Amino acid sequence: MHILSELPYEKTALEPYVSEATLSFHHEKHHSTYVANLNKLIKDTDYEGIELEQLIMRAATDLNAGGIFNNAAQVWNHTFYWHCMKPQGGGRPSGELAAQIEKDFGSYEAFAEAFKQAGATQFGSGWAWLVWDGSRLKVTKTPNADLPMVHGEHAILTCDVWEHAYYLDFQNRRPAYLDTFLESLVNWDFAAENFNKR
Repeated sequence: MHILSELPYEKTALEPYVSEATLSFHHEKHHSTYVANLNKLIKDTDYEGIELEQLIMRAATDLNAGGIFNNAAQVWNHTFYWHCMKPQGGGRPSGELAAQIEKDFGSYEAFAEAFKQAGATQFGSGWAWLVWDGSRLKVTKTPNADLPMVHGEHAILTCDVWEHAYYLDFQNRRPAYLDTFLESLVNWDFAAENFNKR
């Protein structure tokens, strides 16, 4: 059985940028519903008892497992997203990740613009990602529950651009949310850990 992961900080820890109300609804309603739905969908099936990432990869190629894939991927995406933010976050990366960003994008500013553009132009619900494609860093965006691992890419960082991630705090101003994510929330330590695991 899959369980709802705990937030890595208190629900007030990201204020004033992400409110306690947003984190409560997002974690306790949306994320928890994906976990509950996944457990119901896999009960008494061949997917029961499979580790989450293996389950996602298998369901991605199973035409009869769309619901399983969507809920499993959203469980993974949200758990990853929570760690992409931290109290007193923001600023710039350092070390090897910073050097790779400079190499692959030309500058941190160019990366930031590409990341914000990906999030702002994702039509409807989805995610903006910084990924390692096996040879370089790149920015991508995915709709709905889609995620890098099924495309052979290694996730470094993500920002959730489903409306429930930001609407209570930013209303329809998704670009302002993306600005705030990079300036005041992003957890570059977590991103560096993911980069080192590539």
